[in-house]
Amino acid sequence: MTVTTPTYAASPPHARPLAELAEAAEVEEEGRALLQPRQHPLEFVRALTGAGRHADAIRFLAHAIPKREAVWWAWMAARRALPPGDPPPKLRGALDATERWLTQPSEEHRRAAMAAAEVAGLGTAAGCAALAAFLSGGSIAPPDAPAVPPGEFLTAKAVTGAVLSAAAAGDPEKLPETLRASAEQGVELAQRIQLWPPPATAPAAPAAAAGR
Repeated sequence: MTVTTPTYAASPPHARPLAELAEAAEVEEEGRALLQPRQHPLEFVRALTGAGRHADAIRFLAHAIPKREAVWWAWMAARRALPPGDPPPKLRGALDATERWLTQPSEEHRRAAMAAAEVAGLGTAAGCAALAAFLSGGSIAPPDAPAVPPGEFLTAKAVTGAVLSAAAAGDPEKLPETLRASAEQGVELAQRIQLWPPPATAPAAPAAAAGR
């Protein structure tokens, strides 16, 4: 799938001060304590993951990555979380609706994603991914009602829910490893779309990634 970076009318989240973005992402106090002056965003993420704060790293990245690309991340995580064999139709329906929006982000597909999210349930990774697509723009009010734009970070909250729910759906004993892999996928996505200029000293890849 080809993704494009949206155009922002105001300063995009990834260009804001790290402390401001970390607060918007609801990074926990222990995670925010790892912020350093003039720290590169990816260095902050590496500090979080190095301290085992993978959920905080996921929250931060979900709030920094542009909406469409973030929804793709949520969709990928939800796909991996599907139960083996024949997945429940409601989960497959939410993933299919999200994929249609990713392929063609029309208003029709955006609203269809919300309908699919409600069927799947917002406690599921697939439902959260579809919800993230719906919250990406347009209006969250019914089609015949006055427009109500979604809050700036609502997509990010739904993406966070999708990625964390997907990790929690796996083997509980492997949860830290799954969270680390999910955070690393977010880092790879941010690097692939060149979200930030490379740091002066590139952070070393974690051992799990280096061995792939």
